[in-house]
Amino acid sequence: MVARSGRVCYVLNAQKKFVFTEGYVIFLFTAIFVTDLLEILKQTGFVARVVLLLLLFFSVVSWAMILQKLGMFGRIRRKSDEFLRIFRATRGVANPQALVMVASPFANVYAAGYRELQSQIGGVAANPHPPKLKSLQAVTVSMQLASAEEVRHVEKGMSWLATTGAVSPFIGLFGTVWGIIDAFSGLGSAGAASLRAVAPGIAEALVTTAAGLFAAIPAVIFYNHFLQNIRDLAQRLDTFALEVTALIEKALT
Repeated sequence: MVARSGRVCYVLNAQKKFVFTEGYVIFLFTAIFVTDLLEILKQTGFVARVVLLLLLFFSVVSWAMILQKLGMFGRIRRKSDEFLRIFRATRGVANPQALVMVASPFANVYAAGYRELQSQIGGVAANPHPPKLKSLQAVTVSMQLASAEEVRHVEKGMSWLATTGAVSPFIGLFGTVWGIIDAFSGLGSAGAASLRAVAPGIAEALVTTAAGLFAAIPAVIFYNHFLQNIRDLAQRLDTFALEVTALIEKALT
């Protein structure tokens, strides 16, 4: 029993030592990378620094837009599911105020259709024999217009992500070309082909290339992700408009 406990303690101590060693190595490499990167940034020229600042601006605004969109789509998903659950549990054409109004695109689309419905026949619930609907197509069009407005609202900021994903690599490429020019200029000034003469320009070129990709890749990934969310929302809103139209037609015609 004592021998077994001793082996367990030895294994645990070996695992702790391995984890400590692995964490130390990762920390060491990270510190070396950050130090080297700071040294490279100190050696960059004016043009490269302008390029890096511009790419940093694109990246910061893009990430702010990404986080805002993630929160917005999460709220839309939760509120829409809640509204649809309440709406489908209600029988007939209900007044939007009678429902537990939840701020969601579906609630706005339904409210737009109901307003058009009221403008044609007046109150629905108070009259046991409501008059014939004048134009069901007008109700459908009102909901479609409201749906398009909701889609335009969630599309705000998408153009910035598209621009960042398309332009940032070329901005980084400009910094790359400029760094190579500096490298060849340093090579000509030194009068000899040496690593010391071309290293600053090559490092500057690689840093701007990496910065351009760092700004562009997340923008492209989340742009495609949000675009799919917008398409799904637009399709669901159109389907909901048809659902409401069918409900009105069944109840009033």
